[in-house]
Amino acid sequence: MVEETERIVISLPATAEYVDIVRLNLYGIASKMGFSYEEIEDMKVAVSEACNNTVLYAYKQDAGKMEITFEILTDALSITVKDEGESFEPWRQAGGVTLHEKELSEAPIGGLGFYLMQALMDDVRVETQSGKGTRVTMVRRLQRSEEKV
Repeated sequence: MVEETERIVISLPATAEYVDIVRLNLYGIASKMGFSYEEIEDMKVAVSEACNNTVLYAYKQDAGKMEITFEILTDALSITVKDEGESFEPWRQAGGVTLHEKELSEAPIGGLGFYLMQALMDDVRVETQSGKGTRVTMVRRLQRSEEKV
């Protein structure tokens, strides 16, 4: 049996002024699903980092757009931030690399957002295609019980 999902898709100009709209949508969706305030705040930071990378790096000085997809799953929220601009180099370097057992100063410049997303979300996938943009998919699972450690 295929899991039914509800999907909300918003397309916005890739400018800093519109990142708040993404955060507000996330807040509404995640609170309706039952995520705690702290979990929502973590997700807002992670989605802001993904959007900011699009705003700062995807289109250089050109106008562009970002598409944000929220997928409401039975036990998780999946958030995808997609652009059609240039690939952000630290994405390529970051694959599988973590900051565990390293100093903060060893992190690549501009790559800290990726590590932050990994720390705040349960799963983060970055796909880049030359000339076709970048897709960042982040998943946060819903914790049904406060008892879990």
